[in-house]
Amino acid sequence: MAKIKFKGEDGIFSKIGRRNLLIVCAVLLIGGAVALNYFLFTGDDKVDYDGSGMTDANPDDGAGNTADTYFAAAELSRDQARDEALAVLQTVLASEDALEETKNQALSDISRIALEIEKEANIESLVRARGFEECIAVISGDNASVIVRSDAELLGSHVAQISEIVYEQAGILPANLKILCK
Repeated sequence: MAKIKFKGEDGIFSKIGRRNLLIVCAVLLIGGAVALNYFLFTGDDKVDYDGSGMTDANPDDGAGNTADTYFAAAELSRDQARDEALAVLQTVLASEDALEETKNQALSDISRIALEIEKEANIESLVRARGFEECIAVISGDNASVIVRSDAELLGSHVAQISEIVYEQAGILPANLKILCK
């Protein structure tokens, strides 16, 4: 009996392997989820900086719990996205069928994520030390978003302090930094 060959069967699947292709797709999917999470949290509650100060585009309705809930949800969502990405990357590392290049990329991604987590924690601690009630920092490559909770309007000096902290801790230029106030 003759085996039926499908077009392209000897192509990419035989060189890479179906399992490795599936692993690479999973890594890309998780990376996309992390990026989507980043853009969702920096898109809705934008703050406009007009040079004289910051104004919140979505002010608190007076309930008092809105900002607390927001910061807790933002931190939880950020941590869940990172945990999922790390789980997929560790699955790649544990796979015996994965190519050495794929495993090296997974190790590199794990190191990058760990470094971003450390930088975010340092930024959050230093911003809180400057007198802000709450702070969430999200680093994605060469971009960062810092969301602060402040009862008072952010002044240019506050923006400069936060920009300096982010630059010192993560090396991210102020042009690639979004500062949001909740």
